[in-house]
Amino acid sequence: MRELLARGGGLSTVVRREPKARHGRHEERRLWVLVDPEITAYLGWPHLQQIGRLERRRVLVRQGQTVKVEQEVTYLITSAPPERADAAVLLRTNRGHWGIENRTHHVRDVTFDEDRHQLRSGAAPQAFAACTNLAITLLRRRGWTNIAEALRHYAGRPRRAVTLVASAGTS
Repeated sequence: MRELLARGGGLSTVVRREPKARHGRHEERRLWVLVDPEITAYLGWPHLQQIGRLERRRVLVRQGQTVKVEQEVTYLITSAPPERADAAVLLRTNRGHWGIENRTHHVRDVTFDEDRHQLRSGAAPQAFAACTNLAITLLRRRGWTNIAEALRHYAGRPRRAVTLVASAGTS
């Protein structure tokens, strides 16, 4: 460890436990982040500052009984220096990534059912994705958090839907 510190490196760690069961599971996340100029130079990736090991442990609980224990290990790299992003910040950032997944990709996959679309040729897939992005953006700007509910709302009110699209540039 002294050699590592002498090279300007270090190791930071953080552990987060959910205080109560959420969605039927207790969760614990552990992140070890290593800053070692020798290792980052050896890997040869430009701007690489830190490498990390993230361990997720989930205990699935049903009616107060442990049903299953899952453990997952992933690795991460970042260009953020340790002064700007220590282990705690990186763990929060990694956790926040799933907010993007849930707000965007889940909406596309479930609400718009994009995976089952038959659009495969020419510019049609890209045009459809642009229309989906536009719809989601317009609805979010109007304050909708549940896109499926918003689509049902406007499906029954076509004039309001046209007004929503027509007034998009005047917000």
